[in-house]
Amino acid sequence: MSNRLPVDHVSGDGDDAVWRPSPGGLVAALEPIMKREDGVWIGWVGIPDAEFEPFEADGIDIRPVSLSAQDVEYYYEGFSNDTLWPLYHDVIAPPSFHREWWDAYVQVNRRFADAALEAAAPGAVVWVHDYQLQLVPKMLRDARPDLVIGFFDHIPFPAYGIYSQLPWRKQVVEGLLGADVIGFQRLADAGNFARAVRRLLGHETRGSVIEVPLGEDEGVGHRHVKTNRRGTRVRTVLAKQFPISIDAARYEELASQPEIQARAQQIREELGNPKTIMLGVDRLDYTKGIGHRLKAYGELLRDHAVDTDDITLVQVASPSRERVETYKQLRDEVELTVSRINGDYSTISHTAISYLHQGYPREEMVALYLAADVMLVTALRDGMNLVAKEYVASRIDNDGVLVLSEFTGASDELKQALLVNPHDIEGLKDAMVRAIEMPKRERARRMRALRKRVLAYDVQRWSATFFDALTHVTAEDDFGDHEIAQRPKMATDTHGQIHERGDR
Repeated sequence: MSNRLPVDHVSGDGDDAVWRPSPGGLVAALEPIMKREDGVWIGWVGIPDAEFEPFEADGIDIRPVSLSAQDVEYYYEGFSNDTLWPLYHDVIAPPSFHREWWDAYVQVNRRFADAALEAAAPGAVVWVHDYQLQLVPKMLRDARPDLVIGFFDHIPFPAYGIYSQLPWRKQVVEGLLGADVIGFQRLADAGNFARAVRRLLGHETRGSVIEVPLGEDEGVGHRHVKTNRRGTRVRTVLAKQFPISIDAARYEELASQPEIQARAQQIREELGNPKTIMLGVDRLDYTKGIGHRLKAYGELLRDHAVDTDDITLVQVASPSRERVETYKQLRDEVELTVSRINGDYSTISHTAISYLHQGYPREEMVALYLAADVMLVTALRDGMNLVAKEYVASRIDNDGVLVLSEFTGASDELKQALLVNPHDIEGLKDAMVRAIEMPKRERARRMRALRKRVLAYDVQRWSATFFDALTHVTAEDDFGDHEIAQRPKMATDTHGQIHERGDR
């Protein structure tokens, strides 16, 4: 279950509707499991006031959830993207708190939960994704304690001093605790959540395990139940980091194709064959640090530390939430900065910044990754940032330098990147110059280490690890005497061993 379906509507209605697969790592990660386990995917089609009956797409049972135009305005653009998003990203932009938005968030979460309850057979595994649906786990738990419920948070979970600003802070935490396993991108995010649980609800936490008190008649699902040291009967919830990744083999495959390699060379030629191409690829979002990146680059040009004849910056800024006022303002600010830098430093034959406000297919992105000597990921706060991993996976030549913000989840894994604090403009400038001047031998050494990590910990391993935690009883949960309900039946477990197929 996710806010959006794994397919996008192209044209037509009803049985004549045409759908295409959505891009993105989540679809690649879950598609094999969904097909193998006879899965159902629940989500919104992305079109307000559109009604579609359930259908099948590429072997996956699709159950669309309908949102009205007001739902989109209040639940999605409002509470999800103008309240939770800025709050969870360390209040880089000020969040808005409106009771009408909260009411819509509750109602839409209920609609998603009802769709899952209708689809789920006894003992089904339900995996809920991301910040738009944080209330769903408790709604499912209250109605169907037989369900095995997982939740994965794709964005950061903030420190309590920030999170506590949310008027509905307790309701959201209680909603998440309906899950058996709650996954986060980083260890720090899981720690922030555990602290919020202790502060708001007073529940005991031990390492990655949270003890949720049970009512006398409350069902328990499949995970451990025990009597804790206070004499309280509790259900254990596992809350820990499961860093997401990409379909690394697919990026390697694309980067090996002669036509994509030729396109990479063509890109360099079209840019005037500069000595160095720096690349930024982001959604146009205030969390991505695009302004900081442009400021640092502009100052390097101003100080003659780099020359437009030798270097160019390609900035891909794909459109994002264009109806939200904060994003409209951000676009104006970024494009004004780009225009000023180009006006001041471009020459007739060389452009300082090639700015592209559009999205591109994966093949074109891989060509850009191959063409770029330096990849700039300067997010101010990011759950993971998969662009960094895409760049690394594409560099089958073991060349290129990744400049990576320490405020991304990827920085926990990609230690051989040049890690930077994007708020430190001088430090960011130094890192850019170091990346430009880095000897080939050092570039190769760093990239080999980065690629080893990304290829070993790919998106398939991520999904398998989460499902393993969700459907198996592990030693991490075990503190003594406990009850264990029957483990869910899966057609195959994450180690490929065959089990009797149960219900969905």
